[in-house]
Amino acid sequence: MTYAAAKERDQMSEQQHDLRISGGRVVSTFTGEEFAADVLVTGETISAVLPPGTPAEAREEYDATGLLVVPGFVDAHMHIESAFLTPREFAEVTLARGTTTVLADPHEIVNVAGRDAMRWMIEAGRGTAQTQLWGVPSCVPALEGLEHAGAALSAEDIDEMLGWPGVVALGEVMDYRAVVAGDARMAAVTAVARARGTILDGHCPNLTGAELSAYLATGVDSDHTKNRTEVVLEKARLGMTMMLQEKCLDAEVAAALLALPQLPPLCLVTDDLAADHIVAKGHLDHIARVAVAAGFPPHVVLRALTWTPAQRLRLPDRGVVSPGKRADLVLLRGPLAAFEPALVLAGGRVVGRDGAPVAPPRAAGTDPDTGSRLAGRVDVEPQDADGFRWRVELPDGTHRFRAMRVNPRDTYTEAAEIALPVSGGEVDWEGRTTLVRVRNRYGRDGVVFAPLLGRELGAGAVATTYAHDSHNLLTIGTTRAAMAAAAATVVTDGGGVAVVRGGAGETVAARMPLPVGGVLSAGPAERVAHEARTVRAALEEWGWDHLNPFMSVSTLTLAVSPALKITDRSLIDVTRREAVAGTVG
Repeated sequence: MTYAAAKERDQMSEQQHDLRISGGRVVSTFTGEEFAADVLVTGETISAVLPPGTPAEAREEYDATGLLVVPGFVDAHMHIESAFLTPREFAEVTLARGTTTVLADPHEIVNVAGRDAMRWMIEAGRGTAQTQLWGVPSCVPALEGLEHAGAALSAEDIDEMLGWPGVVALGEVMDYRAVVAGDARMAAVTAVARARGTILDGHCPNLTGAELSAYLATGVDSDHTKNRTEVVLEKARLGMTMMLQEKCLDAEVAAALLALPQLPPLCLVTDDLAADHIVAKGHLDHIARVAVAAGFPPHVVLRALTWTPAQRLRLPDRGVVSPGKRADLVLLRGPLAAFEPALVLAGGRVVGRDGAPVAPPRAAGTDPDTGSRLAGRVDVEPQDADGFRWRVELPDGTHRFRAMRVNPRDTYTEAAEIALPVSGGEVDWEGRTTLVRVRNRYGRDGVVFAPLLGRELGAGAVATTYAHDSHNLLTIGTTRAAMAAAAATVVTDGGGVAVVRGGAGETVAARMPLPVGGVLSAGPAERVAHEARTVRAALEEWGWDHLNPFMSVSTLTLAVSPALKITDRSLIDVTRREAVAGTVG
């Protein structure tokens, strides 16, 4: 043994560490190798990574025989509201699955209640073991001038909020058409973010060529949306950080990326996962398994869960198991490809075991107060069947109406047409089509109807105030009576989701109250997961077949996502960024 090695051994043996993880194999996110090593933790930091058996004192030891030691997972793009949970409840359930750091863009609840909502989210996330970083929503409302939200943020508001503690990014720049067109408001928003030197997150599905160059020139340099394979390669080629969520992960995309001379930086992200999905299938660990199934090698997947997103978020203290780094660690059972968390540490503290939270008992209701700040924001008239009469200024006869067509995999909605009779100034739609209605929920006038195609649904309806991004009252149904019953249930609950089955004598098949801004539950994750699961099952039994039914329903109103959407003001042609008439011709 050399003198230096002997000295290092003696120093290690003299130092008192808090924890020794022994017997496991560390996976390097730099080389992709697995190697036997003991990992020592002192406080919140990895204090040593040593050959097995190297003398070192520790107050506690964990036998990791048969386990792999990897860095904590980092989610570089997601929305806590999509889980319907408060930040604290979200942290507990996702930490247990290995997600130790997130960048959360709270554009759902900020569209409802503005700056107050953002302050509440940040406060509610403090004190959790999860590192919760924040992006200031860039588009509140999502499409200015073509919808009414509960709040509006100016470039000056965003500039100030970018300086708040815990804020590290400008949230996804969704109104990419406005950016490409040189819209003054979006130019000002991206300019203040660039001036502060912050991260600028993107959202630009299938944007290509000169328009992509114009978008990139503003400083926005990531995209998490679904793109054609050739567009994924084009964006990666130009230095855009590609963030792949579940719907983006298929064999064609994987093969195309892996065939490149050099693999570009990739981040795996969740974007939008509901509480029942997280409890049943997992969080980033689930996305990792999907990526492996798509053809990505496990060591590539691990790097996309850890080192690359850590670099994206400018967090040099994580993403690799190495001395001096933060002790955010996941111990995996079985082969790396399984991504099965056995033990999770955040800042050196055990927070998850076998997928379940490990946390000290806490009193109920310890989130910052929501009653006076975010509740009671569903300001609409009583919901009855008369409110679902589709009245038009058209002569009697058959007319062609513009319709929205949905699909079973993603949130793309294409424009379609349907012929419907009109009599006495009212469209006779029942028994002929499914109807969508959006009602402004912020005390304004605003009701818009449209037919919906692409689903074979029985008698029934779904209503929700969780409707991206302005979160007005959205109702979809096959009868007026069922639509009224679903909408009335949601209003009674102070916001949420309700599914009604049947025509005459309709019954509420499932409901999920979301009284915090109409988009979050104040309840524990277990209860919210159960409610979300019953709503999902009721939607599927009704005939709403989709990979992610919550997103399929709630993005019908996302007026920056292709191709035809509906707001409280009009049907919207997303590509042209303009309102279009409900009738054709």
